[in-house]
Amino acid sequence: MFANRIVVAAIATLSVAACSSVPYAQRIGARQAAYAAAAREPVRSFRFFELYSWEPLGDSQLAIYTRPSEAYLVSVMGPCPDLEFTNAIGLTSNLNEVQVRFDKVLTGRRDFPCTIGEIRPVDLAKLKSVEHEQRKIQSAQRDAAASDKPNP
Repeated sequence: MFANRIVVAAIATLSVAACSSVPYAQRIGARQAAYAAAAREPVRSFRFFELYSWEPLGDSQLAIYTRPSEAYLVSVMGPCPDLEFTNAIGLTSNLNEVQVRFDKVLTGRRDFPCTIGEIRPVDLAKLKSVEHEQRKIQSAQRDAAASDKPNP
């Protein structure tokens, strides 16, 4: 019974992924570029009381939201196993503070923790602006001669 659920979940996941018109690598690249453009200078630490949300940006980077209005672009040292595909993460902290080169991103029971190498605060207004620019559709006027020809 349990194996059937796993198979059904895997098929559903693959079906949803196959429906996407944009390749995965291209989507992740666009998200990485948007966050990089909106990130400020690196900081040594940030206050952490609760993980509001998070978004994987490849195998060595993720966006962490501590509140709806506060986000950080976090890079780990080297690739982090399962970071792109895990359903949940954890963060270590000391006295509610996450520090570079000391604290870690946890991706699961069987994986080693991933040490945080860089923390950059994200300007969310700028991120929204960059995302809006990425979504703009380029338009061009059609050639009048080409529009008169019937489609075969």
